[in-house]
Amino acid sequence: MADLFDNVPSTQTGPDAPRATRAAPLADRIRPQSLSEVIGQENVLSEDGPLGAMLGAESLSSLILWGPPGVGKTTIARLLADVTDLHFVQISAIFSGVPELRKVFEAARVRRQNGGGTLLFVDEIHRFNRAQQDSFLPHMEDGTILLVGATTENPSFELNAALLSRAQVIVLKRLDLADLELLAQRAERELGRPLPLDGEAREALLDMADGDGRAALNLIEQVMAWKVDGKLSTDQLSQRLMKRATLYDKSGDEHYNLISALHKSVRGSDPDAALYWLARMLEGGEDPRYLARRITRMAVEDIGLADPAAQRHCLDAWALYERLGSPEGELALAQAVIYLALAPKSNAGYVAYKAARSEAKRTGSLMPPAHILNAPTKLMKEQGYGSGYEYDHDAEGAFSGQNYFPEGMKRPVLYNPVERGFERELKKRLDWFVQQRAKRG
Repeated sequence: MADLFDNVPSTQTGPDAPRATRAAPLADRIRPQSLSEVIGQENVLSEDGPLGAMLGAESLSSLILWGPPGVGKTTIARLLADVTDLHFVQISAIFSGVPELRKVFEAARVRRQNGGGTLLFVDEIHRFNRAQQDSFLPHMEDGTILLVGATTENPSFELNAALLSRAQVIVLKRLDLADLELLAQRAERELGRPLPLDGEAREALLDMADGDGRAALNLIEQVMAWKVDGKLSTDQLSQRLMKRATLYDKSGDEHYNLISALHKSVRGSDPDAALYWLARMLEGGEDPRYLARRITRMAVEDIGLADPAAQRHCLDAWALYERLGSPEGELALAQAVIYLALAPKSNAGYVAYKAARSEAKRTGSLMPPAHILNAPTKLMKEQGYGSGYEYDHDAEGAFSGQNYFPEGMKRPVLYNPVERGFERELKKRLDWFVQQRAKRG
């Protein structure tokens, strides 16, 4: 699979190349011939970057290349093999099983006995199960292979800890518009003519690739095959090309990245950003019911008693979605997100609950004080159950100030309301109770 590409002149490419060569995909024809020609990954390939530093010290270790599709994982692996003079072997975890792995390891062992080395590139390495991942370990440790794995999923979740401890994770970034423009210029030099697009249409074409260099070159190749007079506008381009599907995996890393962005935008009181991330997830095909549940959780966790109506608003939006369905019901979810983003924020209830759970674990065997225990039998009354209990409704201000924690337990302070929204009123009540409790000892 081709990822990133080069503009090195060659007798095998260009408009005057042999017909068989010209038939090769554009991505293959302008593949980089050196690491310095790779576009968009300067942060890892420069002299100060992790890969550049390893190569400078001539101490390349096993690697996991983590990044979205079309950013150069396969290309970088091939070029690393060239730089280190290692035999390049590529397998895919989608199509390879234990028998194929055994053959690869045996061939690498023989190669090593003959004085050679092997760089084994494993595409989609996260697709291997735990046992298959473990099978790499002894061959990595004894130097039979130098493993370079590629994954679009978070290695922390998808790869064994033992494998991760023996490899360095290199994070590759999605290509921005400037990177994609460089790719487009390389493609134009290779094809010997400019794209038949005006400026806005050119930017729209690159935007369709959504940061994927391979997708960008495929789109460019389609456009270059058209027979058109002059330059096409954005509207004319959109009539001929469909936008690339948004990168979104409802069970993968992108799913968790976007729901995190939505949650933090709500917590940060930014309704515009919150609506954007909600729309991104819906456009990607996310289940609106999942979003309704997560939005309700935000009301409980980040707003709480600062605005008790927020939870009811979310539940109503959830119910409205169930009645209306898509797309009308999604508007109710959007309005709930706006409400939450603009609501006063407090996690005091959430913090208090976690603190209470911690106290309960620490003091879990302590009995309630005897005066608040029921005494339905004579024996229990004789044991002091219920003795000394004061009925709060009969006390001044309907507050007796009695202790309700276990005897001998230091009274903790768990709930600290904030000076925002409705919790401001709750804080006034809490402060009054604290004062009355102090007065009554």
